[in-house]
Amino acid sequence: MAFRGWKWLLLLDRQNSFAKAWRSRRGGWKRCCHWSAGKSLDPEVKAFLEENTEVTNSGHLTPEIRLRLLTPRCRFWREKPDLWPYGDPFWAIYWPGGQALSRYAAQCTIIDKPALLQAAMSDLALLVVILRDVYLPIETDGSVDVRLVWYILDNPRVVKGRSVLDLGSGCGATAIAAVMSGASQVLANDIDPIAGVAMILNCELNHLNPFPITIKNMINSEAGNWDLIVLGDMFYDEQLADGLHHWLRKCIRIQRTEVLIGDPGRHQFLSHSIHSQLHKVIEYSLPEYTRQENYGLTSSIVWSYQPSNGSEDC
Repeated sequence: MAFRGWKWLLLLDRQNSFAKAWRSRRGGWKRCCHWSAGKSLDPEVKAFLEENTEVTNSGHLTPEIRLRLLTPRCRFWREKPDLWPYGDPFWAIYWPGGQALSRYAAQCTIIDKPALLQAAMSDLALLVVILRDVYLPIETDGSVDVRLVWYILDNPRVVKGRSVLDLGSGCGATAIAAVMSGASQVLANDIDPIAGVAMILNCELNHLNPFPITIKNMINSEAGNWDLIVLGDMFYDEQLADGLHHWLRKCIRIQRTEVLIGDPGRHQFLSHSIHSQLHKVIEYSLPEYTRQENYGLTSSIVWSYQPSNGSEDC
């Protein structure tokens, strides 16, 4: 299975070329753009992504969110990585940290029971979660329609009515979850312009108007006035992690922004100095498919970043 090898290269490469790209784009990028609802997509790129990704909602922590991802049924799962015509497709993988953040942000989502059960039949871990939850009748047009209401969150107000920045958004799942859960404003950020196209396609899949998307490198920029910043799977390079640490601390100090970080416990994250200032919010057991595709990782955690008052100023 070629893509499994490719994915391993991506995991290694995140510590090299991708991290260098973040660092080299400090202060902006000449090709930076800002997508919003109504912006037209490059038809060639759109057609390529639609042809070479699969729409899926199974094997992940958020079966109510449909995404275009690279799966074993896709051509480029088997092709050599250098045949992919664009930058490395980090956005085409639903990384475990992002899954945990999306699950946490998806607070109380109403979805069709048959669709979810069908997605869960091949995933024992997901089926266990479904059986643990509660079915409630919902009034619709005077009749009772039984649907699955999934109560997962310990804090149902995590995004509702708040402005949210999804940093390093990738496929856009966490931003989508924030919109579904009632965020008043959402901005998705990823430095890969192809990720921006994929996010718009994923919004369409979930019957959402596209949220604004920026491909500007926001690290080291001015601290925006966001209620909440979410980021997942981004502490894979020491210098990038240092930049994130300082910038996030500045956002908290100046704007009193809340910061949530998703990570499955990778060494680079656990060994970084930021880890001593994190508070564990919730831990999710990963579905079997995600475990297999992430080389033995079994769970993913949402952390709250709460720097002490005595932390070094930015």
